[in-house]
Amino acid sequence: MEKIAFDVHRRYTFVSVDDGDGNVVEEGRINHERGVFTAFLSKYRSGTPVAVETTGNWYWIVDEIEAAGLVPLLVHARKAKVMLGCINKTDRLDARGLNRLQRVGTLPTVWIPPGDLRNQRELSRTRMRLVCLRTTLKNRVHSSLAKYGLSMTGVTDMYGVSGRKLLAQQLGYLPPETRFTVETQLAQIDMLTAATEEIEKRIKLVCEPTPAIGLLRSLPGIGFVLSVVIALELGEISRFDGPGKVAAYSGTTPRVHASGGRQRQGRLRRDVNSSLKWAFIEAANVVSRYRRHWPSRYVTCLYNRIRQKKGHGTAVGAVARHLAESAYWVLTRQEEYREKKVSTVVSTGV
Repeated sequence: MEKIAFDVHRRYTFVSVDDGDGNVVEEGRINHERGVFTAFLSKYRSGTPVAVETTGNWYWIVDEIEAAGLVPLLVHARKAKVMLGCINKTDRLDARGLNRLQRVGTLPTVWIPPGDLRNQRELSRTRMRLVCLRTTLKNRVHSSLAKYGLSMTGVTDMYGVSGRKLLAQQLGYLPPETRFTVETQLAQIDMLTAATEEIEKRIKLVCEPTPAIGLLRSLPGIGFVLSVVIALELGEISRFDGPGKVAAYSGTTPRVHASGGRQRQGRLRRDVNSSLKWAFIEAANVVSRYRRHWPSRYVTCLYNRIRQKKGHGTAVGAVARHLAESAYWVLTRQEEYREKKVSTVVSTGV
């Protein structure tokens, strides 16, 4: 059977077709246009595999491959590059390399979520980006106040009603241009807050509560929005071989450096599902924030124990990993989260 590979770019794709034995049948460049891939692939047998790298615009290409009756294979771009090990890089070499990996059976493929799931993910992913932008602006406001020795004491939320009143008083102590930039950023924060609330309403409307969402909400620190994010990003839990795979996919496992009999753990990985990583880190931060209200819970004891030794960041990462592994178990067993027993007495910390 033929092997087909697409080296996808923003405005065009370089395609390479071989006969399954390494002999090139057809090669060339296809300019992007709706329907062009379905028309090109219609001359090949149904069920022929087509390799496509995980570029930013693969959604519609996969849809057209499926419309032509062929089988899309979504390729992990970074892993494929490492496996090919080419010194030179051209479109032709990349496409032929994907076909070579297909022939030897080592093509690093990843799961292709259904179209409806990909569509719904845009809601949660956009909300995440807006929240990150809002946090960046809030940090800049805090920085501007700190530069002039101003602080917000007596309020728990600087952007609530009481906090805004106190903030308005503090702005009078800032130089005119700094005050102008802070006011501009506050206006942007309000806009982002309004947009985030609209998306959350849409999420509640579109993403109806499912058994998976209900099970995920039983995990500590995870509410409706985070449970939706996790459910959409994980997809079919059966595609994971175990809890460790979920933790690795969500980026909650640290890098490991072992050499010469020595081993140390580094930072959390970045080349992972960033939305899922954000969700579990957010849930872990909720645990950190409310640990005084949950003194006997396992996640609180875990956070406090790690925090005393290695600090807040590492403790949050450890809790996030526990939540990721727990998400696998609750979805696989179809049971709500059960507290893990704490074998030793751990200080509750502050």
